[in-house]
Amino acid sequence: MKAFLLAAGHGTRLRPITNTIPKCLVPINNKPLLLWWVELFEKHEVNEVLINLHHFPGQVIDFIDGLETGIKFHFFTEEKLLGSGGTLRHNKKFAENESEVLIAYADNLTNYNLTRFREFHRKNNKIFSMALFNSGNPSSCGIALLDKNNTIIEFEEKPQNPKSNLANAGLYFAKPEVLDMIPDIELADIGFHLLPRLVNRMAGWKTDDYLIDIGTIENLRKAESEWLLINKEMI
Repeated sequence: MKAFLLAAGHGTRLRPITNTIPKCLVPINNKPLLLWWVELFEKHEVNEVLINLHHFPGQVIDFIDGLETGIKFHFFTEEKLLGSGGTLRHNKKFAENESEVLIAYADNLTNYNLTRFREFHRKNNKIFSMALFNSGNPSSCGIALLDKNNTIIEFEEKPQNPKSNLANAGLYFAKPEVLDMIPDIELADIGFHLLPRLVNRMAGWKTDDYLIDIGTIENLRKAESEWLLINKEMI
């Protein structure tokens, strides 16, 4: 299985931590976030990963080069940030000849069962599947509405008046042709520029597995306190 791991952000809300290291190498329970992703990918047979870089890219490359892993990594360094959608569009050849490709945001800490998610995606036979979670603050997220067949019939990024609390978890399975639907604009964003085009053509997968965006100091501390309790078997 191939995966895009989006890791190019500056991590400005995590300063001063990210003044000297990239966000994906921020430690959680004495282990860099990126290593948690590597272990999750190994568990679910993701064997080839394209990771985009921008903030301290050399640190990420050196870290991955020092790992003992069977995963083949490809590095895509962005001198100027392209946006999450722009990264996918510029690297669509990576997904050629695949039945589906996983897309993940590296600033999330998660134990999501990627194998079950992939099975869900194949069973529903949509061109795109989005993992969903119940958000306590839906106006800060991308919010989806599902029909009885798990088809996403509405999607809005950061709505002022959310119609549900089913939020985009930042984990997707996509058929390669989806990447051609990303507009060729500066800073193309998945949430704003791609997902609205996929309404009624994508499925939503709900799970009670753990996921948290560690992009703020508050969430980072929360993740550190919860991770040991939720994932004892992984530590």
